[in-house]
Amino acid sequence: MKFPMIFLALPLALTIGVLQAGAAENAGQIKVSKGAVQIERSGQRTPAPVGSVVQQGDLVITGADGSVGITFRDNSLLSVGPDSVLSIDRFVFDSTTHQGAFESSLKQGTLAVVSGKLAKQSPEAMKVRTPAAILGVRGTEFLVRTGSVKD
Repeated sequence: MKFPMIFLALPLALTIGVLQAGAAENAGQIKVSKGAVQIERSGQRTPAPVGSVVQQGDLVITGADGSVGITFRDNSLLSVGPDSVLSIDRFVFDSTTHQGAFESSLKQGTLAVVSGKLAKQSPEAMKVRTPAAILGVRGTEFLVRTGSVKD
């Protein structure tokens, strides 16, 4: 009679797996939002007030008066300045082992970073791309500035 129990347990296990996969999509959350701040996801731009979720694949866009502070699941803190475009290219984080990858692209503007558990566990796991370079994070704090697309 153990065989029917497997059929009862399997749907429950699959449901839990799907819920965990859905939760894994959330890379971080906006903690500070001032001025014009938007998130572009799947081609749709929406305002990004405090509490908004940031996911892998999102673009974070600030206007001339905009700035945003984002806390990621590994406790990395990113501050994006005015007239900036930041792409969250890849975010994978295992909260148990602190392993994963965090890759972003600063297309224009300014970015200040205080790295979290991911970079502290594996410094090579965090990278920031700019139009001119790829930065491998080896420290815990840094600032990046790129010219605008118009420059």
